[in-house]
Amino acid sequence: MSDAYLHPPWKDLNRQHQAVTFGMWVFLASEVLLFGGLFAGYTIYRDLYSRGFLAAGHQTSIVFGTINTAILMTSSLTMAVAGRAARAALLRTARLMLMATFFLGVLFLILKGFEYREDIQKGLFPGHGFPLTAAGAQIFFSFYWVMTGIHALHVTGGLAAVLRLIIASARNREWLAGSTSEEATALYWHLVDVIWIILYPLLYLAGRVNG
Repeated sequence: MSDAYLHPPWKDLNRQHQAVTFGMWVFLASEVLLFGGLFAGYTIYRDLYSRGFLAAGHQTSIVFGTINTAILMTSSLTMAVAGRAARAALLRTARLMLMATFFLGVLFLILKGFEYREDIQKGLFPGHGFPLTAAGAQIFFSFYWVMTGIHALHVTGGLAAVLRLIIASARNREWLAGSTSEEATALYWHLVDVIWIILYPLLYLAGRVNG
């Protein structure tokens, strides 16, 4: 691997790679703590207001939720293929997979926007005039808006990182083969996907367990 990819203060590419990977895992751990707190709060309140949570969960859009789950899972695949292709010096394939990942992420946000519009039209935003009367239903949708909103912000951040890879590799295609940025971005993107895998059953499937 060329020293052109080496950045201060590192004097060795292997050390630089290890430092980037370790730093990214530390950052991801902090993100897990953030969502872990939200998941813990959700679990406690669902235990307290199980009927309200089930009634509220039945109002979420299973169609949008399922389609967006498929989109994110596919984007995780394209990101993984991009990394494998970059390490195998299949740089054109790597760039195409990064562009596919970017497109799928944008599509996820667009569909999420349509879902939010539908939720607002139904009045499913906590506050005055909330249509569900079951105790705890508003708490469920408070978690819904906070967790999916934070997740959407993370998707947006991931898209910015993927776009950086696309632009940088357009200027110098060989850059993808040696840069540690692709692996760090992939780790972040996969975390975003894993968080959604947890959100999907909590918010979209839980209200449908009894039909």
